[in-house]
Amino acid sequence: MSDKPTTDKSALEAELRRLERQIDELLSALAALHEENRALRHRQESLSNEKAALLQRNEQARTRVEAMIGRLKTLEQG
Repeated sequence: MSDKPTTDKSALEAELRRLERQIDELLSALAALHEENRALRHRQESLSNEKAALLQRNEQARTRVEAMIGRLKTLEQG
């Protein structure tokens, strides 16, 4: 009978070690996900800024082309 409490204690300690390892793994996964999320948010912000700059450049080019077309039409008529 004295062997059963030792076995129960050993089993409980083993289960606690397993749970501790599992918690450590979950914490590591959580930290990795936080870092990945931060990196993705940074990338999204960079891409948004790049898109805004490209749209602005596109608008400037469109304005210049329209101005050239207007000058060409004026030359044709004159």
